[in-house]
Amino acid sequence: MCVDIDLIRLEVTVFLWLKAFHLIGLVSWFAGLFYLPRLFVYHAEHDSGPVHEQFVIMERKLYRYIMWPAMVVTLLCGLGLAHMEMDLLMGGGWFHAKMLLVVLLVVFHLHCGHVVKTFATGHNTRPHTFYRKYNEIPTFILIAVVILVVVRPF
Repeated sequence: MCVDIDLIRLEVTVFLWLKAFHLIGLVSWFAGLFYLPRLFVYHAEHDSGPVHEQFVIMERKLYRYIMWPAMVVTLLCGLGLAHMEMDLLMGGGWFHAKMLLVVLLVVFHLHCGHVVKTFATGHNTRPHTFYRKYNEIPTFILIAVVILVVVRPF
């Protein structure tokens, strides 16, 4: 009996730590997903000279040293949470929809990396107005994910 209670306490503790780091990673990742495309807007307006070089450095560092680790932490902790609650999650369509949106976020993240390289090599051909719209994609995905997780509409 005592061993069962200790095991349950351990599982709850692990679950809570995973959830905490999942949320920390998520907030950090989204900070980058919001900010990097905004940098693209300004970078598209200054595609040469010292301002261009500064944007190249800022974009590269944000993408490599903040966004990548934050995404990895978010995904690994999320997988751990899903594994611990698999029976509960598999019954709801909301979870499958959320996973689809997570995949879209990863694709968006990878595309941001492509854009970082495009700017760094001086091959950007898109105007700042394109990046103003591009900048809104993670906002809509975040709204949908939060609604799916909190409301669980289906």
